[in-house]
Amino acid sequence: MTTVHDFSASTLDGQQLPLKAFAGKVLLIVNTASACGFTPQYEQLEALQRMLGPRGFAVLGFPCNQFGGQEPGTAQEIAEFCATKYDVTFPMFGKIDVNGDNALPLFTYLKDEKPGILGSKAIKWNFTKFLVDRSGKVVARHGSATTPQALIPEIERLL
Repeated sequence: MTTVHDFSASTLDGQQLPLKAFAGKVLLIVNTASACGFTPQYEQLEALQRMLGPRGFAVLGFPCNQFGGQEPGTAQEIAEFCATKYDVTFPMFGKIDVNGDNALPLFTYLKDEKPGILGSKAIKWNFTKFLVDRSGKVVARHGSATTPQALIPEIERLL
């Protein structure tokens, strides 16, 4: 059976990172953007990472420029923005597509495992969140309007 741990992705610094490195952790996988109305969610994502990280939790951020061109920067610009504006310590990956023919295979898998409203698979906007249990199984999908803070009870049950 395929799990999130069977995939890998390039980090912002260009290193290939197998997601099996996160085996045994509860994950929140998020497509991010630096110039979006939901960008302030970085603050809550980082707060979750700091609060729950020591208990086996990790946020994984995947910048995406497919929604309104809201992530136009280079990898270095994204890294600098995340570090200086939000002091992000969780892993950030290279810019990806989440929809279409060039979608990162991980996101194709996430969408297949947890379709959205009325069974739609396409991600609608930045800051869509996928919650993954310790075994790598996708257990929930939340849209952009769901704040990271609102997910604490759900994450706590998986820890």
